[in-house]
Amino acid sequence: MIGSSDRMDFVTPGGNLLGFIPLGDIVLYITPFNLFLFAVLIGFTILIALSKPETQVEATMHYLNNTEVKVGPKEFKQRRFLSIICGIASAGAMITGDLFNFTLFMALVGILNIGIVSAVKQTTVLNSAFNYGLIAMMCSLPLFGGAAIILAATGTLSLAVLSQMPASPMVVFGAVLMLIGILGESGVAPFFASKAEMFRTAGSPFIVIIHLSSLFIIVRAVEILLMVLW
Repeated sequence: MIGSSDRMDFVTPGGNLLGFIPLGDIVLYITPFNLFLFAVLIGFTILIALSKPETQVEATMHYLNNTEVKVGPKEFKQRRFLSIICGIASAGAMITGDLFNFTLFMALVGILNIGIVSAVKQTTVLNSAFNYGLIAMMCSLPLFGGAAIILAATGTLSLAVLSQMPASPMVVFGAVLMLIGILGESGVAPFFASKAEMFRTAGSPFIVIIHLSSLFIIVRAVEILLMVLW
């Protein structure tokens, strides 16, 4: 059931509330901005599901021949499946109205990013995925810890309620911890070095969703932190 915005009157950085979809404890909020992000991610996920990977051609040093890097059938099925789940999880993070559910989507996207390249038979790619996994695992503590501190300080995780409450020092502290966790989980600066080599492999449709999920998660996180702090 899609509720009317008249029943929950609050304004987000993404625009006026168009409606909400209650799914038990999970409430999805729809604003023009969030709806756009959701639609773009679903669109790219469909394209990725229908796309086929390319064949990379690598030059061989000291020789005139080239080496082709292809995605095998089993690897293709695994990476395509995980890419679709990653796109759906990222889309869910765009419209969730619960702070804890956002952190869950964020952690799931981080795990799926590693899984997408886990079947690749390239040492440098796997080493990068391992390093990124270590960073993501360590940053899960401030990510969930920040959400827990905000819950303890306010008594709620609903973004609709948090947007109407003044930010106390503990809420600001929790938001800062969440930001650190989000940066690490998404693998953006200053943690990008741990993730860079993951993109140097065949299968560009699958690599695209890793880029998009990180980018869109950061955009959504900025909106959420603005709602919590202002």
